Amino acid sequence: MNVTCQKAMNAKKLIGILTLFLFSGFCAASPATTPTDSVTRNSFSAGNDSHPQKMVHAIGVAFKPTYVFPTHEFLKGMNNAQSPINSALSGHLKYGFRFTPETKLGQLYPHAVQGIGIGYNTFFNSSEMGNPLAVYVFQTSRIATITPKLSFDYEWNFGASFGWKKYNPETNPMNRVVGSKINAYINLEFLLNWQLAPGTELRAGIDLTHYSNGNTGYPNSGVNTIGASIGVTRFFGGGDKSEKPAYLRCKPSFSRYMSYDLIVYGATRKKGVFFENNNSFLVPGSFGIVGLNFNPLYNFNRYFRAGVSLDVQYDESANIQQHVANEVIPSTPEEIRFYRPPFKEQFSMGLSVRAEVVMPIFSINIGIGKNFLCKGPDTNKFYQTLALKTNLTKNLFLHTGYQLYRFKDPNNLMLGIGYRFNAR
Repeated sequence: MNVTCQKAMNAKKLIGILTLFLFSGFCAASPATTPTDSVTRNSFSAGNDSHPQKMVHAIGVAFKPTYVFPTHEFLKGMNNAQSPINSALSGHLKYGFRFTPETKLGQLYPHAVQGIGIGYNTFFNSSEMGNPLAVYVFQTSRIATITPKLSFDYEWNFGASFGWKKYNPETNPMNRVVGSKINAYINLEFLLNWQLAPGTELRAGIDLTHYSNGNTGYPNSGVNTIGASIGVTRFFGGGDKSEKPAYLRCKPSFSRYMSYDLIVYGATRKKGVFFENNNSFLVPGSFGIVGLNFNPLYNFNRYFRAGVSLDVQYDESANIQQHVANEVIPSTPEEIRFYRPPFKEQFSMGLSVRAEVVMPIFSINIGIGKNFLCKGPDTNKFYQTLALKTNLTKNLFLHTGYQLYRFKDPNNLMLGIGYRFNAR
């Protein structure tokens, strides 16, 4: 029986869903709700103020000159401009907020700032790469205090970038790096944060960025950059009271405990097949993926939990390479036909070790695992996961993740929803 490859969703819709996931979760997990096991509607007021201020708002700008890794011939100079694409520049505008020491979250996470941002990017080759605009959520906090006015911080950004010039065999044939007009945007920074004046901070450091479409379109080589970041952040509405160190106030006690995350997710992906004599074709249409994770996690403290995960996934595209129905090598992708692979070749079950950093609203979960119930080369592999959990309520969260094989081969997105049992 032949398998039809045409599916309803394409890369543009899928990345749009990713953006919707992030921003709907960010809005739903506002300070008025209870997004984490630490969130409460009660605050710890100081003095006789019965209505203490709960948030300090911030506006920031940043500029990032970066180096583009030459991971493909197109970036090395095999393009219409006949020039390497080895540098990029971006400008960012961000709005964020942090909780004041008069609130429980402000006492537990005194340096955490979260918000939304936009960034304009140029690779100095707009005709072939475009000038993508990134829209993202971010969170930043302190790693270590160096002096009273100088600290070592981190920041992550996660969102989508719009306006890429993607590969087109007629109008953009040399760009075999970017396969979608919309791509995921992932950024990590390590920064020195210097307090120039009360409420004003100068931040400078190292910037790492990755763009890709999560195998929802081809080509999907991805674009990776490293460079510098420098910016200024200004806080408003906190006054001196918001700047008081959290250690001057009593933090609620913490008892270690187990929590259990159950996650259901889905995605679509593209698939390529390879024939003799280096002939390869992108299979028309998209393939569906559904999966389930069950994560028992031990909460060591308010900031970190770890454990294992039982990972189950069904991938409609898995191992189709071994079930090509054509007797001769097809001349076009539209001529490719497949026998439907047996269920056991498209189903996999694995165990992974998980670690999770816990902050207000968001948690970052990473995992390394191996499928133990699988058949075929596409599923009999080690895999790695990176996921952002955006809390909607004390128990419910959005899950936006990505899976790799062998630390380098992109596999699929994981867009879903999770429920946390025994949340506190």
